[in-house]
Amino acid sequence: MVTSRELVYRTLELKNNIRVPRELWILPWANMNYQEELDKIRRDFPDDIVSVPGFCEKSPRIRGDQYEVGEYMDEWGCIFTNRQRGIIGEIKNPIIRDEDWADADDFEFPEELIHIDKDKINEFCQNTDKFVLPAEYARPFERLQFLRGTEQLYIDLAYRPPKMFEFIEKLHDFNCRMLSAWAETDVDALTIMDDWGSQVNLLISPELWVEIFKPMYRDYIEIAHKHGKKAFMHSDGNILAIIPHLIDIGLDALNSQIFCMGLENLKQFKGEICFWGEIDRQWLLPRGTEKQIEDAVKSVKESLWTNGGCIAQCEFSIGANPKNVYKVFEVWDKLV
Repeated sequence: MVTSRELVYRTLELKNNIRVPRELWILPWANMNYQEELDKIRRDFPDDIVSVPGFCEKSPRIRGDQYEVGEYMDEWGCIFTNRQRGIIGEIKNPIIRDEDWADADDFEFPEELIHIDKDKINEFCQNTDKFVLPAEYARPFERLQFLRGTEQLYIDLAYRPPKMFEFIEKLHDFNCRMLSAWAETDVDALTIMDDWGSQVNLLISPELWVEIFKPMYRDYIEIAHKHGKKAFMHSDGNILAIIPHLIDIGLDALNSQIFCMGLENLKQFKGEICFWGEIDRQWLLPRGTEKQIEDAVKSVKESLWTNGGCIAQCEFSIGANPKNVYKVFEVWDKLV
């Protein structure tokens, strides 16, 4: 019998004629509002992909609960203000405030994220037949926004203060060290997460992305592949302009809003990268009919599947109809 781990590898390598592997992403909002329905989905369609706990030193900075109303401070010292229970808040007061980034010299990186308990992580991986992702991920663009503030970062990317690039080098070095630590464990892949798109296009120019961020992403993916791991990435929004670059640097699986970009525009990448979900959570999952959900899943399979190349992933987030989430996995299970 093929295990979940083997099934995911077969899917990434276009050698899967069994079934599409599954993964459900859950915001606490779903647990708070639809626990019974959520339990049924997880019971009938168990995940083939899981994330290992971090098993790292406790951060002295963490304060509060990121999914509760109020303020939450993460390991980096970034404070998120949350006005709605069950989702994540926003940064209102960035840490790096000097116009020339001079105060970035004093920033202390959360080294505890690198000091992971590799024995416990390996034990977790050895005791499951699931495909295992790490608890931490590189997110250079979003982390810069959290530390600097989104609007000010866009201005800085245009005016290019030298100390910003000095800090980016330090951030990249930290990410490389963190990913290298995880690459020395038994996890199956390393992960990157940055939201790069608006509803219609990239948040920065493709040229700027290629200049500043593509080299960083290449390094992250090379760390994964050098250690025999796959490279997975998530981004919201329309990122059509950078998908060829992600393929070029060897990304194995991409979680993106494929309905935002249009399946007709993504067909050209069939077989070149694995589309790690998703089904439209802006309109279909909250308001679509079950027939529309079925048609959407079938259209993804027809457009992107070729003995692999797709993972049945969707997100049970705020506003989603639990019947539609269930239908996504029900339809996928019948298609291969």
